[in-house]
Amino acid sequence: MKKEKTFSKEHLLYIKQVKRESFLVWIMRFSILFFLIGAWELMAQLGTIDTFITSSPSKIFNTISTLWVENNLFHHICITLYETTLGFLIAVVLGYVIALMLWWSERLRRILEPYIVVLNSLPKIALGPIIIVWCGSGSKAIVFMAVLIGIIVAIITMLNGFLATDKDKILLLKAMGANKFQILYKLVVPGSLPTLISMLKISVGMAWVGSIMGEYLVSRAGLGYLIVYGGQVFKLDLVMASTVVLCILASIMYALVALLERFVIKYK
Repeated sequence: MKKEKTFSKEHLLYIKQVKRESFLVWIMRFSILFFLIGAWELMAQLGTIDTFITSSPSKIFNTISTLWVENNLFHHICITLYETTLGFLIAVVLGYVIALMLWWSERLRRILEPYIVVLNSLPKIALGPIIIVWCGSGSKAIVFMAVLIGIIVAIITMLNGFLATDKDKILLLKAMGANKFQILYKLVVPGSLPTLISMLKISVGMAWVGSIMGEYLVSRAGLGYLIVYGGQVFKLDLVMASTVVLCILASIMYALVALLERFVIKYK
């Protein structure tokens, strides 16, 4: 028969305190958010702030509702989400593979390291005109921009994670007759899982920055396009509404990565 797990009173008390602390943190987070939104709306209603410049929560909500009713919001969300997700996946996969290659070959790493540093420090927006000429003025250019911004960070993050593998453990595996592929498969890759999760979290933000930056340059649809259009015609309600939707989508994408992290930790 299966033995039932028993916990001490101290352990159960500790778990209860941890849950209570987590609940308190969530309460404080939402309280701060609701307070800021309420204060913003109150100042707008009292005329303390100019709603033409700062907009207000009620106007933002009405703008989002109007876009939803006119079937424009879902269209723009789908376009930006597609570009961001595709750019994120390409940057993550290519970055991971290139980092593996650089770990595998020290000579290749020493050759390419200066170029990686230069590309990382280069303002990617400066390459906008070149990207438009190469890829055209459609989604390809936007995805390329998202990949360009995210891939260097992915390479550097994962390479540092691979190189941080315990040297003594590598020597031990070599002494036991393990070849380089076995060391990679058995030690380096499993040991770099926390770094992979960190890289995914960073890449989420980089992908959104890249896609919105690309939409600023060439897009005719998407949340970045709405922000640019709203600024050009001085519809700041549209700008703020698009920004709010963008924040919600980015938070959901980050939450999915955090959920993956919990899954990895649980079954590691």
